[in-house]
Amino acid sequence: MTNNEKALLYHENPRPGKIGTQITKSFVSQSDLALAYTPGVAAVCLAIEKNPDDVYRYTAKGNLVGVISNGTAVLGLGNIGALASKPVMEGKAVLFKKFSDLDAYDIEVDETDIDRFCDAVAAISPTFGGINLEDIKAPECFEIERRLVERLNIPVMHDDQHGTAVISLAAVMNGAIVTHRVLEDLKIVIVGAGSAAISCARLYRCMGVKNIFITDSKGVIHAGREDLNDYKREFLAPKGMSFDDVFRDADVAVGLSKPGSFGVEDIAKMAPNPIILTLANPTPELFPEETRAARPDAIIATGRSDFPNQVNNVLGFPFIFRGAMDVRAKMINMEMKVAASKALAQLARAPVPEYLNELYGTTLVFGKEYIIPKPFDKRLIVEVSAAVAEAAVKSGVAQVEAFDLEGYKRELAHRLN
Repeated sequence: MTNNEKALLYHENPRPGKIGTQITKSFVSQSDLALAYTPGVAAVCLAIEKNPDDVYRYTAKGNLVGVISNGTAVLGLGNIGALASKPVMEGKAVLFKKFSDLDAYDIEVDETDIDRFCDAVAAISPTFGGINLEDIKAPECFEIERRLVERLNIPVMHDDQHGTAVISLAAVMNGAIVTHRVLEDLKIVIVGAGSAAISCARLYRCMGVKNIFITDSKGVIHAGREDLNDYKREFLAPKGMSFDDVFRDADVAVGLSKPGSFGVEDIAKMAPNPIILTLANPTPELFPEETRAARPDAIIATGRSDFPNQVNNVLGFPFIFRGAMDVRAKMINMEMKVAASKALAQLARAPVPEYLNELYGTTLVFGKEYIIPKPFDKRLIVEVSAAVAEAAVKSGVAQVEAFDLEGYKRELAHRLN
């Protein structure tokens, strides 16, 4: 049986799809019926009408994420439409539940117009405690996220942008430590200029990196080009810079494009001990064996689970939303994203529990082959979620009256047993 056949069988049986709903209260008697629905539920409705914040007290809103897409940029499949995006959105809901115990439901919106899409999401937003935008193409995704963040009073994040940025920043920070570099002095080349690339560049810049160069399908984004949107113009290189110029003596290369968008001849020009992230998925720009053959001194990361140093968004979004929603943050700001990156980087430098060594069949030690935590590290929910929640409180976007960091960590440690 091929992998495609296995995937189809998995999704079809024993019942179609990957998610469902569950009842969280006793519902076995006439009395339960009277409390769960009419007439008892009326008292709850009136309480919320009187004090809207009570919706978090009496309903599932505070633990419910909407995973919302219009299907215009699904994985590496492109614009396959809202309906065809549903398996991916269901999968995202599974990851939310498995890794952070957040309930999630997928909403596929068959709309590509920015105004109408934003109106649709805003109209259904009272259902959710947070909204994860997913697989929406650039540059529309930037404007959609900006508008919804401004309109809504709950966390909204386009994960394709910020998830990759948060995880890759953690990898770059630890790569710099392993190779004895200073983060602010790095020369970083980003191959690709879509939503993830722009957000990565913004987050790296926020951390003090000054020399950031971005390339797209037409070459280096520089001051002499007339074909650039406003988002690309944020990162203009000097006029006339070439591929050769940006790769020469670069410390870091981040691939966010497609297979073959840069090659061994490019990484050969990089500085000693380069940090090379080939994150196109499922086929990276360069496979690790190609990179290693050309640059045996490199730290190598990909987006795949079958190679060391997997830069995977699952290390970020479940825990970012967990922390943000638990303190009822009004938004996910830069401080919260930086806090998530720092927590991830610190966790990779901590001693590794034995269960992880057994699960992955190796001894994990911080270094070239282990610069980023593994997805099944049970400490992620505690360390990353707590860091995000604390950053939300300190930056003034949380809506809780009191926050006990150590108590919250204890709560998180027991959430997934």
